[in-house]
Amino acid sequence: MLTLLYFILILGVIVLVHEFGHFIFAKIFGIYVYEFSIGMGPKLWGHKKKGGETDYSIRLIPIGGYCSLAGEGNDEDGKLPKDRLLQSKPAWQRFLVMFFGAGNNFILAILLLLFTAIIWGAPSTVPKLTGIQENMPAYTAGLEVGDTILKINNEVTSTIDDVSIYIQLADKDKPLAFEVKKSDGTIKTIDVTPIKEEQGTEVYRIGVELQPEIRHDIGAIFEYTVVKTGALFKQMFVTIGGLFTGKIGVSQLSGPVGIYGIVGEQAKAGFENILYLIALLSINVGFINLLPLPAFDGGRILFLIIEKIKGSPVKPETENMIHNIGFFLLLALMLYITFNDILKLF
Repeated sequence: MLTLLYFILILGVIVLVHEFGHFIFAKIFGIYVYEFSIGMGPKLWGHKKKGGETDYSIRLIPIGGYCSLAGEGNDEDGKLPKDRLLQSKPAWQRFLVMFFGAGNNFILAILLLLFTAIIWGAPSTVPKLTGIQENMPAYTAGLEVGDTILKINNEVTSTIDDVSIYIQLADKDKPLAFEVKKSDGTIKTIDVTPIKEEQGTEVYRIGVELQPEIRHDIGAIFEYTVVKTGALFKQMFVTIGGLFTGKIGVSQLSGPVGIYGIVGEQAKAGFENILYLIALLSINVGFINLLPLPAFDGGRILFLIIEKIKGSPVKPETENMIHNIGFFLLLALMLYITFNDILKLF
């Protein structure tokens, strides 16, 4: 029950912050907002001030949400003054309305990373080995405690997060080329071949530990916040690139069911881990929403760019049709990912 509560609260916070970004800039620029909703499906609760224009609502399914703006195809658009419609606003205003859903997610993530560093300390992000398990591939190959990992398969590893993502993307049946800086300053390349273990699922291990040093000084706190934010963005770039190159399959992605399992694991590890998970998911949501694909905020921004290039806007009916098709394709993808998540439970 506690995991379910955390799950709902985490998604609720991320969606609330995202949609509030659209909402607040729409209000600033005088765009009519029909509804500000947290959740999808049947309405559980709604409130609209007497004489007000926006219906604030909570809906049954605690996944997603939306900010319904005038000019996005609502039947009531024709009853409103033209200057209250989204399309009537200058391109720069529409850009800010579209961008600051994701922008708010990024701000939330940065603030959470800063907060956790202030309260619990700032972990070092340097990928320095703090432990080597005996008789494991890393030990046999010659990696040592104190080695700093510079590259894996020629990919630069500036942070612990880089090490994690490049090991995940590597072909596990081939040796991993670790370029490391030894304690005496020399640089060596050491090949390490992971071993496969069966733990319900296939797990590949090399036997290294990276337990970061925790610091509490103000410089370390701000350095951690900046570096960690950059590392999470890099993870998203690498992951999306892996999807396009085939290094990562769609079946490896996680939907709501997979996220629910992750929430349960992090909840056991403590509140700090929950806050970090919110920051991680918030950056994920913001990043994905800025991809230039139909139904995403990035898709709408792409139409703004097309408008500036061709000198005239794309017909609203055409744009809305493309976004609707994109939405149904996205829904189909989510169903496929959710189905895979369920299969992984058995």
